[in-house]
Amino acid sequence: MSLLITCPRNLESKAEKEIFQILDEFGDNTKISKNHYSGIIEIEIRLELIEILEKIREKISNEPWELRYCARIIPIQKKCESNLEFIKQNVIELITCIKPNDSYKISLEKRDSKLIRNEIIANIANLLPNKVSLENPDWEILIQILGTETGISVMPEKSVLSVSKIKRLD
Repeated sequence: MSLLITCPRNLESKAEKEIFQILDEFGDNTKISKNHYSGIIEIEIRLELIEILEKIREKISNEPWELRYCARIIPIQKKCESNLEFIKQNVIELITCIKPNDSYKISLEKRDSKLIRNEIIANIANLLPNKVSLENPDWEILIQILGTETGISVMPEKSVLSVSKIKRLD
């Protein structure tokens, strides 16, 4: 499992240091993966995603000055090749947590890819008979396409941490 961290361009090293210190404090020996996308850092984690996200959310609320360079923290449960069939297969494996009465939304961000956004969303939506709720879903299907690699998660809504939003709400 991993986290995608967005940050201002050319401040990746400062964001890496910041998130590394925080995750080290939580007892997670992280592995930072470089990619060629400016403003994006990928970090492999060993602890549970939900647990890490809650600890980071609490850290932002209690000590907002600790996160100055990280903008968003996006959980990734599975990675696959950026191919519609591979993406669908991985989503099928992850959507088992969505109960029949639960609602969901699909959040998709793509960078450097020729895959068609509406085609991906339509194919994923066809996998679920559940109600879609863009405003207040129970679950969020997150799809992050970074060129030839795609990160996918099915998480409770509001699992993507927007550092500035959390700081404003507190």
